[in-house]
Amino acid sequence: MNVVGRFAPSPTGAMHLGNARTALLAWLHTRAHGGRHILRFEDLDTGRIRGWAYDATRRDLEWLGLDWDAEYLQSERLELYADALARLDTYPCTCTRKEILTAIQDSAGAPHGDEAVYPGSCRAGTDLNRPAAQRWRVPDETVCVSDDLTGETLCQSLRSEVGDFVLQRNDGVFAYHLAVVVDDADMGVTDILRGTDLWTATPRQVALQQALGFLTPRYRHVPLMTDFRGERLAKRDGAPPVMALREAGESPGKVLSELVRSLELSPFNAVPDEISAADLIPLWRESGVFHPMKL
Repeated sequence: MNVVGRFAPSPTGAMHLGNARTALLAWLHTRAHGGRHILRFEDLDTGRIRGWAYDATRRDLEWLGLDWDAEYLQSERLELYADALARLDTYPCTCTRKEILTAIQDSAGAPHGDEAVYPGSCRAGTDLNRPAAQRWRVPDETVCVSDDLTGETLCQSLRSEVGDFVLQRNDGVFAYHLAVVVDDADMGVTDILRGTDLWTATPRQVALQQALGFLTPRYRHVPLMTDFRGERLAKRDGAPPVMALREAGESPGKVLSELVRSLELSPFNAVPDEISAADLIPLWRESGVFHPMKL
């Protein structure tokens, strides 16, 4: 199986342990299959980017023993996103978030799921007296995707559960969903292992792949790492940065051991207190726990 995997961090700050565990699992999956592994910095939102975070992330990955075969920066790939955008049926939209929520309430509608569904206010045209975003006129169809790790299937109606979503913001920044779909296709990514927080975004990404004539990768979504309160680790909440552990002289083998133990899965509960990333590869292969369709 010719596997191409990737780890795609946003250089908005120091990489925390939750990011590191996802990076480790993505790397293990790629290397266990003898595949090609990509490091891709998702740095389109320049206002949130921290210049020092690129090198800090590289150093953290190297410290943990997680290598990569190619590196990309989304900020250097803008022409590809523009070309893809031009191939899709989009329209300008000047609606603010407040206006969208007001339109939903006025129509006696309610969001399906956790996010408000754009009601199509600008579908028929808008007065371009303000900066406009570009929204994709989603097809009236239901898209189903399967997770190769859990076996779960998720179906979403694009019109009623997703709505026409933004592909380019009103400040010109290309949206995550468009960029990630273009990048995965252009880089030949076959296997995507990422956090469960992105699971519900998968159908819209698959819909974009279909509209652009791209192949759909195999998706695997892993549980997010939580703190002692059971809450998701996040940079904004002060999650422990890997950089601090590295600079304090902590053993990377100890950190790796703790990361795999945090999965609370029997094959990894018995790992020694210190272990290398390379030594985890045969465990990944032999356990069968991370074989497709199993967790």
